[in-house]
Amino acid sequence: MLQPNERIDQLYADDIQIIQSRDVFSFSLDAVLLANFPTIPKRGLIVDLCAGNGAVGLFLSRKTSAKIIQIELQARLADMAKRSIILNQLEEQITVYPIDLKNMFEKIKPDSVDLLVCNPPYFKNLPKAVKNPNPYLAIARHEVTTDLEEVVATASKALKMNGRFAMVHRPDRFLEILDCMRQHRIAPKRVRFVYPKAGKEANILLIEGIKDGKADGFKIDPPLITYDEQGHYLAEVSGMLYGS
Repeated sequence: MLQPNERIDQLYADDIQIIQSRDVFSFSLDAVLLANFPTIPKRGLIVDLCAGNGAVGLFLSRKTSAKIIQIELQARLADMAKRSIILNQLEEQITVYPIDLKNMFEKIKPDSVDLLVCNPPYFKNLPKAVKNPNPYLAIARHEVTTDLEEVVATASKALKMNGRFAMVHRPDRFLEILDCMRQHRIAPKRVRFVYPKAGKEANILLIEGIKDGKADGFKIDPPLITYDEQGHYLAEVSGMLYGS
């Protein structure tokens, strides 16, 4: 089951085991936050775009009976996701396709998805951008193979009317994200800013929108603070990780 330098970690709150590797990818708090943020359909179809080692889709599986499709470009990460699915006996619910999102519609019909979630690369692929020398991490973190515009356009094409799009990203790209969503017929509906500690600037942004939704009704959720002054997880985040 495990390849060299791989390990099995556990998200206790959802009783999910996940195959990780420091060499190629390990899920972070971002994935847990994203899985706990959107309005999740009870049934239908969920797509996890830029799925990495499958963390978000695995965590979502405990909250719905919907079918979940994961799209991940990097074959090594997609293989880790597939083995985690088997490890958790979720083969009937989750399917992984090791393909570029550009080719996603060979596997998924347009206008068919109830919820699309994405933990995309956060950083623009600028000429002077310092990238991780590890190519797996560089692709996961920088817009090397896709970018915000393509992610949102792909999401819009995949979603049913009134289907939901949820994404985790960086606050410094908030205005760009809003513009991009509206440009591609996804009405922003909710945003939540995540702060490492009280008194610090936000370092994570969670956003949800509805395809062809009305322009009004936008809400800003209460702030989510990750750690207390001693560096321990506060109750809400601890609950997402370890359960109550």
